[in-house]
Amino acid sequence: MDKLTICKRCGSDACYSQEVNDSITNYQCMGCGFVSNSLMKPNSDFLNEQSEVLPELYKDLFFEDKDGYIWMPSTVNIPTMGMIFANGSNKDTWGWSAVKSVPMPEEEAEKFKEQGKDYKWKMDMETIQHFNERNYIDALEYIGVFAKQ
Repeated sequence: MDKLTICKRCGSDACYSQEVNDSITNYQCMGCGFVSNSLMKPNSDFLNEQSEVLPELYKDLFFEDKDGYIWMPSTVNIPTMGMIFANGSNKDTWGWSAVKSVPMPEEEAEKFKEQGKDYKWKMDMETIQHFNERNYIDALEYIGVFAKQ
């Protein structure tokens, strides 16, 4: 069952909770941009596997809530809209960065097709905008997540 709950990291009332099954619930807060789930406990196999591929900044930003769940920054990658990610040199100076996607030029797309990949969009780093930690929702707005289709 899906519902809005209070975020255990920032206290926002815009935390989306999704029950996957009886033992797994995912959390995505639109207030702070952090995610968690019921498998993300300190020293759990799931969290350890996730940590192996995460940038150091993401690991530095881990937050443990009162129930023992670890929260980390989300990364949004919507090929036709753009991408949002935590960006910064350390946990004291980070913020959200957002870039818009643009159609992949045909000559670039052909190079990928030779490798067996069919890309139609790419992230345009020239459109990068930076947002403070508490402006995650503005980053979503910037890439068009809330635009009427």
